[in-house]
Amino acid sequence: MAAMSGFDRNICSDKLLYIDLLKKVLTASIYEESGWYIIERSDPTWDKSRSFVANASKYIRQIIDNLEVESKSKRSLLIVKKRSLTAEARDQGAYWPLMGLTMVGRARLDNVQDCIEHVISNNIPGDIIETGAWRGGVTILARALLKLYGITDRKVWVADSFEGLPRPKSEADGWDYSKVDFLKVSLDTVKANFDSFGMLDNQVVFLKGWFSETLPTAPIDRLAVLRLDGDLYSSTMDSLANLYDKVSPGGFVIVDDYNSWPSCKAAVSDFIDRRKISADIHEIDSSGVYWQVT
Repeated sequence: MAAMSGFDRNICSDKLLYIDLLKKVLTASIYEESGWYIIERSDPTWDKSRSFVANASKYIRQIIDNLEVESKSKRSLLIVKKRSLTAEARDQGAYWPLMGLTMVGRARLDNVQDCIEHVISNNIPGDIIETGAWRGGVTILARALLKLYGITDRKVWVADSFEGLPRPKSEADGWDYSKVDFLKVSLDTVKANFDSFGMLDNQVVFLKGWFSETLPTAPIDRLAVLRLDGDLYSSTMDSLANLYDKVSPGGFVIVDDYNSWPSCKAAVSDFIDRRKISADIHEIDSSGVYWQVT
């Protein structure tokens, strides 16, 4: 995405280099090993379209694989499978990074920077929030940008269960990733990630819990940037229903999984239709989109 107009990047070159390096570190795109993925335990499946012998063989293989994964886990070991990273995958965030602190890729991080710089330049009031933070990479970038530009009157809100994704409430929610350990990152771990970059301070506020429980009573007055990364229909709808009206005119809504999770796109479409919102939706990459609130 091209940089938004109207912002004078009046900062020295070493700070620009810092932002670039920060993005590379947060995505771990400079490490080939970050493309490797962890083999986790899976539920054995039975495919009715296959023969009994084929099913039984596959079923037994899955059980053996699970025993091996559990055995390694008890000894604090991981089983990983190598996977090479292409330049496109790094830019699009088309992988779950083994070592990175965000999955979103360079294009979506650039979008976050553009949106934050725009609201600062145009004096659009409000804080920044991400609903669904994983290891905290996007919000670490947001806090770093506020610090670089000397902004002390905005907060960065980090909303997450810090226990992984919830179980789907219905078929509308889409895929069930609630048992995926890789997505379960504790609040203490995310705070430690912030602290490792020197970004853990009183301008960062953590909202721990399911969105349906935390967002209705969250003490947020105004938002300038609302970034959604809840994946499921209900999680996306909870974020929009409780936070959209707090976004200042001229502020931004960013949806991370709009084109990669059908349930997420359905929630956004339903919300826009019900509220008769005029949203000029722009694509960031193959997954994310954003629009400016009027």
